[in-house]
Order: sequence, then C-alpha cells, then structure tokens
Amino acid sequence: MNTPGNVYLVPTVLSPDALFSIPAYVTVIVQRLSVFYVENERTARRYLKALDRNINIDALQLLIMNENQPPDVTIGRKLLLEGKDIGILSEAGCPAIADPGHLVVQMAHSIDARIIPMIGPNSMLLALMASGMNGQNFQFVGYLPVKGPERIKTIRELETTSERKQQTQLFIEAPYRNNQLLKDIVDNCKDGTRVCVAADITAPTEYIKTKTVKEWKKQLPDLHKRPAIFLIQAG
Repeated sequence: MNTPGNVYLVPTVLSPDALFSIPAYVTVIVQRLSVFYVENERTARRYLKALDRNINIDALQLLIMNENQPPDVTIGRKLLLEGKDIGILSEAGCPAIADPGHLVVQMAHSIDARIIPMIGPNSMLLALMASGMNGQNFQFVGYLPVKGPERIKTIRELETTSERKQQTQLFIEAPYRNNQLLKDIVDNCKDGTRVCVAADITAPTEYIKTKTVKEWKKQLPDLHKRPAIFLIQAG
C-alpha cells in the first residue's frame, strides 16, 4: 500500500497589500503542489500568481469548498491514497479555522495522511496579541447569531462568561454587519467591560483599539465591509 500524500495547510494574506506576511518557504511548497482546496477560485488564482508569477495556473486542480458547497473529500481521499500531495487555502489567513477546510483535514487523518500546518498570519491571534486582554484564557466562538434578539442574548452571555472565568471572548461577523454588531455590544454590555476592535489587520488601514464600553459610547468607528475581530473582557 502506498504511503498517503501530505496535506499542506497553506496560509494566505489577510490583506492584498500584505504579501510580506507570508514566509518564503510557503512559496517553495506551493510551487510543488498542483491540487488545492480553495474557497474562491478567482481569489485563489490571484494569490498563487502573486506568490510566483511563473506558476501555471491553468494546470492546477482547484477544488471548491465554502459555506454553500462543502468540500468533496472523496476526490482528496483518492488523490492522497495515490500518494499525491494537496494544499488547502483559506480566503484569508490560516486554513481550517472558521472555514470548511477542517473537513478535508478530518478526512486526511482518517487515512493516516501527514498534516503539515504552515506558518502564516492569523487574525484571531494577532488581534489577541494586540488587545491587551487575557491571552492565557480565551475562547473563540466564531460568528454570533444573525437575528438581533438572539445576538444580543449571546453577547450578554459571553460577557457573563468572561467575567466569571476571567476569559477573553473573541468573535467575528460578516463585514457588512460589523457596525451593527459593535453597536449591539456597546448598547448591551456593562460600562466597564473592555472591548477590542481589530480591523484590516496587516493592511495599511489597520485599526486596533481597546477601550471600555463607556469610552466606545463617545464615538464608534466605521467598520462597514472591513474584516474585523471583536474581543471582550469583563470584570
């Protein structure tokens, strides 16, 4: 029986202007791969071409995975069992965190393939580093509920958990709903609760500020359509 191929978790930029944040060895690995799971074919092609303009994009096999189309892991399984290496690309940052890439990794573990996570930018960790909040005890909860009443209830529960456990709470939102989310946080959390907004991380327009709810009430930034991470710590 052949040894299965490797699965490379390939980091991508958080901002189109931040190619400097990708280590050189990522390009070396990408040059050897011809099969990738990607969230968006167009942006994946653009990113791979930015890493190496000599890559023959048309010769690559790009397998789609996103919220509307889960990855077809049967294709990846067949290729890995044939000894072929594959890569996984997220839309931004490190794959398999808050994206469907974890399903491919799950499959790869089931056939004892080697999983190789590669060093690259991760907005969650960069935001936590820059927040001044508890980096030893934290929880990433992903997306909050879309509906207003459910979202407000969740925000209050996260604040209570943060105070009880002295735990930083991290979450994200679709960029076009950022302003409403921040307003809901400020309107429903205690004045002394600290809130960090980390937007456009690694971009020229990067914005990272931690303030109390009372301080945020004086003026809220415009976060419309800006990729952002939100962190709260109560108590």
